[in-house]
Amino acid sequence: MATNSAPLNSSSTQNKPSPSPSPSPSSLSIQSKEEVEKVFNRFDTNGDGKISVTELGAVFSSLGSSFSDEDELRRIMDELDSDHDGFISLTEFAAFCSSSSAEDGGLSELRDAFKLYDQDQNGLISASELHLVLNRLGMNCSVEDCHRMIRSVDSDGDGNVNFEEFQKMMTTANANNSNASPL
Repeated sequence: MATNSAPLNSSSTQNKPSPSPSPSPSSLSIQSKEEVEKVFNRFDTNGDGKISVTELGAVFSSLGSSFSDEDELRRIMDELDSDHDGFISLTEFAAFCSSSSAEDGGLSELRDAFKLYDQDQNGLISASELHLVLNRLGMNCSVEDCHRMIRSVDSDGDGNVNFEEFQKMMTTANANNSNASPL
């Protein structure tokens, strides 16, 4: 669902309960516990320490994903809500991040992240698509900034990022254990 492919603004966690221990950072494709918490906080828009079905739906909508009906969103919520309290806690979210990346080495998570950026689903991320998604996520950048980001990973020189380039960039970023830019 979430990867380090999206820049996120951290929000204050002073009023939130302490999270239970999360999986070890080496098992997460999101690079660290701090990054898991940043992604979680991005979903938890009201800052109450839990993600509601409404918040989950709003995030998917802002990223251009839609669900055919409320039941589909409810099903996703039920899969993540292991204690069945109607909300996704940070611990449940961290467990999901760990399990989804462990199943196939994170490949399906990378594909999902790539699809969020590839708005026209042509197998390439253009500067305009990157610009659109980053701005939806709250990162204000220019189209020229996006061109620069793409040039830094565009190994075939076509001016776009294909899945292989995206995967290589994300794998290298995780191997270096750095805070990678979205592209």
